[in-house]
Amino acid sequence: MNKSLNGKKILISAGASGIGWATAKICLSKGATVYICDIETKYIAKIKKHHLNNKKLFVYNCDASNEIDVNELFKKILKKTKKLDCLINNVGVAGPTGTIEKLTSKHWEKTLKINVISHFYFTKLAIPMLKKNNGGSIINMSSGAGIMGFPLRSPYAASKWAVIGITKTLAMELGKFKIRVNAICPGTIKGDRMVRVIRDKAKFLKISKKYIERDFISMASINSWIYEEDIGNMCSFLISDDAKRISGQVIGVDGNATRLD
Repeated sequence: MNKSLNGKKILISAGASGIGWATAKICLSKGATVYICDIETKYIAKIKKHHLNNKKLFVYNCDASNEIDVNELFKKILKKTKKLDCLINNVGVAGPTGTIEKLTSKHWEKTLKINVISHFYFTKLAIPMLKKNNGGSIINMSSGAGIMGFPLRSPYAASKWAVIGITKTLAMELGKFKIRVNAICPGTIKGDRMVRVIRDKAKFLKISKKYIERDFISMASINSWIYEEDIGNMCSFLISDDAKRISGQVIGVDGNATRLD
């Protein structure tokens, strides 16, 4: 069995479903201890029910966009460990679909609060734990929308470009502490979120969901969905000692996406 993450301690925000949970399972399978938090109580309950006896998995309820909640989460984690090897800032929402003049301030503020400011809350508290570990890794989830424009999804694109800026800056600030910071840009991930995105875009454009789905898939040169496990595998690599000199990078796991329109 691959134990390349044996002894590593990893915190994943929004870790009870989707990319977060796929990543958690991969890291656990490689020997890591994983702390996950999520706002979705139904997913938390499911994990607790089926993984009750896993002594390397710790699950917490937390609203990542609420600073008080995040502070309380870290107090709980600090009772388990004083050090972290990796923080994965995975939390994010798709945001609204529409042209800017049709969106509200509330739409924008909610998207940025969850997709950007939550990363600040987690990172600020994780850095001292990474320093105590004498190094480690921060992985920020951006998107293809963080390196390209994304029509009808301006709040999402703005938030994901911001994540790239945070990543580049933190890599420069934290390098002297041997803390590496990288961003992953997932492509079109097959899962519940894309179902909602396709539904909303089809409704806005008044065309079929099937057409929108085919169009999303065609945006990648390999003409295929990307899977949650693909992102988990990249996270696992970036956490491992094999990536100990990789920092400040923006890594696409997207099948070579050439457009988002």
